[in-house]
Amino acid sequence: MPDFPIRRNTILLAATLTSLSGMVQLAVAVATVTLVLVTGIEGILGLGPAIFLTAGALAAFPAGRLMDRFGRIPVLAGGCLAGVAGCLTTALGCELESAAVVVSGFALVGVSQGTILLARAAAADMYPPERRARGISYVLFGALFGAALGPLVFRPLFAGKELDTEALVVPWLAAGGIMVVGLVLVLLIRPDPRTIAQQLHYDAGGSAEKAAAPLREIVRRPGVLTALVAAVASFAGMVAVMNLTGYLVIDHGHHQADVFTVISLHIVGMYALVLVIGQLVDRVGRRPGQVAGLLLMALSTLGLAWFQSVFWVSASLFLLGLGWNISYVAAVTELADRALPAERGRLIGFTDLCSSFAGAVLVLLGGVAYSELGVEALAFAATAFVALPAAWILVRSAAGAPDVRPLSVK
Repeated sequence: MPDFPIRRNTILLAATLTSLSGMVQLAVAVATVTLVLVTGIEGILGLGPAIFLTAGALAAFPAGRLMDRFGRIPVLAGGCLAGVAGCLTTALGCELESAAVVVSGFALVGVSQGTILLARAAAADMYPPERRARGISYVLFGALFGAALGPLVFRPLFAGKELDTEALVVPWLAAGGIMVVGLVLVLLIRPDPRTIAQQLHYDAGGSAEKAAAPLREIVRRPGVLTALVAAVASFAGMVAVMNLTGYLVIDHGHHQADVFTVISLHIVGMYALVLVIGQLVDRVGRRPGQVAGLLLMALSTLGLAWFQSVFWVSASLFLLGLGWNISYVAAVTELADRALPAERGRLIGFTDLCSSFAGAVLVLLGGVAYSELGVEALAFAATAFVALPAAWILVRSAAGAPDVRPLSVK
């Protein structure tokens, strides 16, 4: 096998996720209030996050197919360009106080997120099955540094200012600049990780020319369905609660700047221990990681029914991120194990499509539940959403469905 610059590519992919994490942190912190400020309608507080989650869902599957056909880098670069355009458009919408322009910007931000998150497929491409969870975790670790952009970049931009549409313009422009950096980083990656994946598969005894199977056949492979359910439940449950947290913190009487403290600690929970978790998943198996992560998420969301201080809400969101980390790394690694290089982008893109659509529905329903019934309804519903799939996976395990270990799909 040629000596590919896997370490260099991994670092560049991780740094790209740092840029994405910074942009998404701003979106999470202010999306719920932006449309409320522009329209004056409090009942649509979940609409902003739902827009970019839906846009991300619509982008993920075709982006995955394009990755399998043309390579990972051109598609990731397109996602960065969408992020730049989305941030600039949202800033313009805030300046004009135009809901239509803001919605267009949110949609482009969603397309960017849905596309760039497929960097996980590029990470899986570069590592053999026995080290694949670690490879994915190395790239995801880059998003941890995006957590620093909230306190360092965005929080000072809101300090001492009244929360209105004018105060949102400069932060969105700053987020656009961050995504320009991400674009430059992506374009420095050589060779395309898909090329590395094809060589790895060939060296493992596979055929470089083997045709990709239909998606319906891939989903029926052992381990895929449980991993798909775990990925959808963990991602959708996490993003729904995360995107409503900004409004929840303000509604508890805290300042807008405090939202960045909560979201930053949440992102730390999502990524700080990812290197350890990747090694753990490689050692103990994919299914135990899926179940453990979902149960930790359930514990964290249950706590939101009683916590109101910035400290305890931050603690709950930290645990929510940590639980997502465990379950999602385990689930995505399983999906990558079960797919050929020519199938990997499509399978992970399909998973992201289902996850983001589910997240969009949940954040809309969660916004209504919070507005009409209070935080307890939101907390209990989120807990059930992640606990029930964990119970289902445990039942399947007890019924004899094995924990499928990493294999080379030949």
